[in-house]
Amino acid sequence: MDVSLAAWALTVGVLCVLVAVDFFIGRKPHDVSIKEAGIWTVVWVVLACLFGIGLLVFSGGKPAGEFFAGFITEKSLSVDNLFVFVLIMAKFAVPTQYQQRVLMVGVLLALVLRAGFIAAGAAIISTFSWVFYLFGAFLIWTAWKLVQDAKKGSHEEEYQENKLLKMAEKRFGVADRYHGTKLFIEENGKRIMTPMLVVMLAIGSTDVLFALDSIPAIYGLTEDPYIVFTANAFALMGLRQLYFLIGGLLKRLVHLSYGLSIILGFIGVKLVLHALHESGVHVPEIGIPFSLGFIVLVLAVTTFTSLRASSKQEERVS
Repeated sequence: MDVSLAAWALTVGVLCVLVAVDFFIGRKPHDVSIKEAGIWTVVWVVLACLFGIGLLVFSGGKPAGEFFAGFITEKSLSVDNLFVFVLIMAKFAVPTQYQQRVLMVGVLLALVLRAGFIAAGAAIISTFSWVFYLFGAFLIWTAWKLVQDAKKGSHEEEYQENKLLKMAEKRFGVADRYHGTKLFIEENGKRIMTPMLVVMLAIGSTDVLFALDSIPAIYGLTEDPYIVFTANAFALMGLRQLYFLIGGLLKRLVHLSYGLSIILGFIGVKLVLHALHESGVHVPEIGIPFSLGFIVLVLAVTTFTSLRASSKQEERVS
């Protein structure tokens, strides 16, 4: 796609407006109901679908197909990320009425940081075509690691703070309790962080780590930075509502990691085939229609088998 600077500016402007509306609606700390989370989850999905239809009308089927494949993949990976968000909320004992504010700011921070990853990825790809070999190998390795982690039940482990977060806590100090939605307070003449800021940084920095596999994954479906950015934006912006909507359902998605490993492995193979093709080797390439259908099928089967296995487990327990 040949996206003009004006189109980029308009897209970013509209996304900023949507974020501002979302922030305004959720500005008052409160417990998010299933109804509220459900309504806003549908709103974000509908907005993503309308954007994809807009691409179909103005740019054709290929960009639209790439967007939907990228959006579904990023959304699926984001659902897996929610497992870790649950652990973070438990680790920092975030009061329920503040959780939506934590997620809102944390996800916004992650979106800004991901934009840097996307720009860097686009620059690397345009300069070094062989990077597709690295992306493909990394995704295949990540797929294998996901399977190993799923066998070990890694989602049940306690969240461990990363080194950057520990450095910030040591440098600024942290209050011993929450002070509403304040990020800093004065204590004994010293300005220190509140647990609210720490958990926001934890959400944002953790999502950046997840971007290490999600960004190469979507570049395996499209090389267009505009589609990569918008697919990531729409996938992330509805993440807060999705957290409250399926929070209780997460533990029942017992096969999700296996499904994601198949998807990442598939995209990894697709990237390697594309790299070989670019190098002059005559190998078949996997098209977007097949990729989109494969991703949707894997997610549908994974969800079905997960819920079936969970129901059988509950029956045995009762």
